Amino acid sequence: MKGALSGLTTRGRCLLAAGLAAALCSIVLNERDLLRVSVFVVALPIMVCLLTAVARVGLHAQRQILPIRTPVGGRAEVTLHITSTGRLPTGGLLVSDGVPYSLGGKPRFVIEHLPRHTGTRLRYHVQPMLRGVQQLGPLKATITDPFGLAEFERELAHTSRLIVVPRVVKLVGVPGGSGLGSGDDGSVRLNAGQGEDDAIVRPYRQGDDLRKVHWRSTAKRDEMMVRVEERPWRGGTTVLLDHRASAHRGTGANSSLEWAVSFAASVCLHLHRYGQRIRLITESGGMIVRDSGDGTHNDNAVLDALAALQATPSGTMDNPRDPAGGQELIAILGATTPEALSQLISQRSRSTRNLAVLLDTAAWAAAGETSQATDLDGATALLRGAGWGVTVARPNIPMTATWATLCRTHGSRADAVIPS
Repeated sequence: MKGALSGLTTRGRCLLAAGLAAALCSIVLNERDLLRVSVFVVALPIMVCLLTAVARVGLHAQRQILPIRTPVGGRAEVTLHITSTGRLPTGGLLVSDGVPYSLGGKPRFVIEHLPRHTGTRLRYHVQPMLRGVQQLGPLKATITDPFGLAEFERELAHTSRLIVVPRVVKLVGVPGGSGLGSGDDGSVRLNAGQGEDDAIVRPYRQGDDLRKVHWRSTAKRDEMMVRVEERPWRGGTTVLLDHRASAHRGTGANSSLEWAVSFAASVCLHLHRYGQRIRLITESGGMIVRDSGDGTHNDNAVLDALAALQATPSGTMDNPRDPAGGQELIAILGATTPEALSQLISQRSRSTRNLAVLLDTAAWAAAGETSQATDLDGATALLRGAGWGVTVARPNIPMTATWATLCRTHGSRADAVIPS
């Protein structure tokens, strides 16, 4: 009884108080007619409250989201199935579902009458504007009576997960020489033979280890030559994503970080179409996602991992030795320093393909937002001097154009056949 009376509204409490006052007056004045009226006035809110409390017990609901993965700017449909299994019909039902602000407004529905053992279906749409794993719910129902004397709230369904994946842009072509599902790199790879006479050498470049100098060839050509050692080929491509908070500018969906995440997703799925094995790592060498190794590619694994990826507070790049593990490398870099680039260059071999996308983060900076100064010309020259293919990305340049420019640095293979 006490729990049921807790659902009385202000109107119901006022009516109950008025009935009790009338009953007291009828006793003092010895008015039986007034007593009858007071009994009715007191009994009405109590009976309504009890019936409303019983009606809420038989409510059940389910939530269905289609599709469960939605890209930024996409559209998902949410269907609510509400049924009543109670002994009494339910009316005056206000249903509201918890929706994050980034997905739109909070949907509300009014159900005037819900018969026994039957249900109703409610639909609404969400259009996410920000990447992430969003929680919809809980679904709550507020049950009231026609007189507005009682009101009860009940949670009908818990939260459901909606994965808002980054926007994927369809790219065209691949860097010239990339492996296209054959398991081997199509570019020219230098492998050392057996014995001193079969050694493959090349001219000395600044930064090469002096212990690799091939003195016989140096004396013969009168030019310092170094030995190219055999490197085991592991196949595939490693995509390095710089997601440091200090390396990016802008807010929300228009930030440079969101552009980088979207570009990384587009590159991974694009190379998957050509049968490439993909490793996606962070600027510190942490693994975001890796192919299973059995030749199968799971695009959803890449999208789910990037959907949940958050900016790291780390201020510096701390790459381990050879972060790509002998694979080709595509580095997507935010604001950085010459020291960090030199460290990255030193960890990579010149005999392995290395590509870099440098983000002009100042172009993404919001009004009044300070931006870390990056010498893009100096960074580009430093990377190209080490044999890297480089392109600069800006928000006004389409991703397709950025990718096409990157492909041209090593010769585009737009005519490659996609494996079926």
